[in-house]
Amino acid sequence: MINVSNITKLMSGTPLYTNASFQIYEGEKVGLVGPNGAGKTTFFRMIIGEERPDEGAVSIQNNVRIAYFSQNVGEMKGKTALEEVIDGNKRVSELAARLKHYEEKLCDPELDPDTMQNILDKMGDDQTEYEKIGGFDIENNAQTILSGLGIMPEDHGKPVEDFSSGWKMRIALAKVLIVMPDCILMDEPTNYLDMETILWLEAWLINFKGAILMTTHDRDFMNRVVKKIVEVANCKVTTYSGNYDFYEQERAIRMRNNEAEFNRQQSMMKKEEEFIARFKARASHAAQVQSRVKMLDKIEKVELISDQDEIRIELPVIQRGGNDVAVIKALGKSWTKSDGSEKSVFKGLNAFVHRQDRIAVVGVNGAGKSTFLRVLCGQTPPSSGEAIIGPSITIGYFGQSTLEELDKDKTIFEIVQAKLPQAKDGTIRNLLAAFLFKGDEVFKKIKFLSGGEKTRVILSYLLSIPYNCLVLDEPTNHLDIKSREVLLETLKRYEGTMLLVSHDRFFLREITNRVFEVDHGVINVYEGNYNYYLEQKTSN
Repeated sequence: MINVSNITKLMSGTPLYTNASFQIYEGEKVGLVGPNGAGKTTFFRMIIGEERPDEGAVSIQNNVRIAYFSQNVGEMKGKTALEEVIDGNKRVSELAARLKHYEEKLCDPELDPDTMQNILDKMGDDQTEYEKIGGFDIENNAQTILSGLGIMPEDHGKPVEDFSSGWKMRIALAKVLIVMPDCILMDEPTNYLDMETILWLEAWLINFKGAILMTTHDRDFMNRVVKKIVEVANCKVTTYSGNYDFYEQERAIRMRNNEAEFNRQQSMMKKEEEFIARFKARASHAAQVQSRVKMLDKIEKVELISDQDEIRIELPVIQRGGNDVAVIKALGKSWTKSDGSEKSVFKGLNAFVHRQDRIAVVGVNGAGKSTFLRVLCGQTPPSSGEAIIGPSITIGYFGQSTLEELDKDKTIFEIVQAKLPQAKDGTIRNLLAAFLFKGDEVFKKIKFLSGGEKTRVILSYLLSIPYNCLVLDEPTNHLDIKSREVLLETLKRYEGTMLLVSHDRFFLREITNRVFEVDHGVINVYEGNYNYYLEQKTSN
């Protein structure tokens, strides 16, 4: 269906990959993985023709229809959400116009039999295609997809310009799904989706009959959807026949085998070089020396596959703190709407947060998870009740607002230095190197950083301050899978208390021991881990 053959792609003169090849077959679901900056998105752009390879070729079978979802949703205005999605299937619109034209032509009483038959033949072919790509059901399908992606029927007629950027992203995703193409290319489709929407999209893609090539930082999502992995790393492309867990296992074996083979060859070459150095001056050994020199010149060198850089985080020693981290009494929060009325976010919460609790705060987007965390941290006052924080408790807070509060004109180094005023320059440099900011990168200004880079900046100082309670609102957003795994390993070693919002199921399963669910204005407490919470939700 799609054949990527011997691709070499240069970026500012440096190769992203050399002689890269992989194939996508009919109905195949493929995950594209690799560190940020490895060139995954560039593959998408080459497949759809936005970019060209420097060498090699991308070939696509005739009549294969491809739809592409990217993080750049483009401009949307002048239509309702439903109209925008329906219009996403250009082929349906074209065929509908042609079928209408045929019907008008057939109404001509003076139409001769041959012309009529010709029109009927064309009409039959177009009707067959129209039905195949869902033309007769497109409005119902568009409504189903919008609702599945969290945009409820009452908002289907709302102008697209009235939606926030995050909700426009869902409309853009719906426009891709409505096409029902032969192959969908998806660049981070789960970004900004809540858990319920992720689960709906996951089920939709599993049932989708066409092929998929996608990147995602959601490990569980990739494991459930894809059956093949294409890895882009170290300027090479490697294919693995399995899901992400299989890829990790096979890659670890490959890395070990590569290291063993490299060491064997290095040992052999060292012996040969020692022989050459020892006997090169002796005429009696000249033939042997020459033979070994030629052999070393011709030998195909085994390259040691270097693993990608990882964040290695050293945690400070923290004060133990009291057993009662927070006592929450009849806590409630309301916002005053533009018309002066009150909108209740949640109310009547009574709960305790105990020392070393690891609480997952869950709920659909807009349910009030972030508001609850901000009230708990004192960033916004409650409307009723109170959250009493223990006197020995120090709270470190990470939220999406934290990213926006970074001074855009300051450098990474200046931001961290201000947060850690006692730290020496060398200590700050070492800390930032652990978070993958090396050399002159520490002098990059915040305004030039990606979302993932800003997240790493904040985590670098947040985890270096000895807070004994961490409140983390979507710390995994923008981080790739490997960075998430390293952050997870760090938080497992953290000895304080934690409240966490994340849409990464793997992350929540691995780290939490209680669940607070924000749902329809109240918060339900589940005295068990995230798996226990899911079991309770399924059984109810």
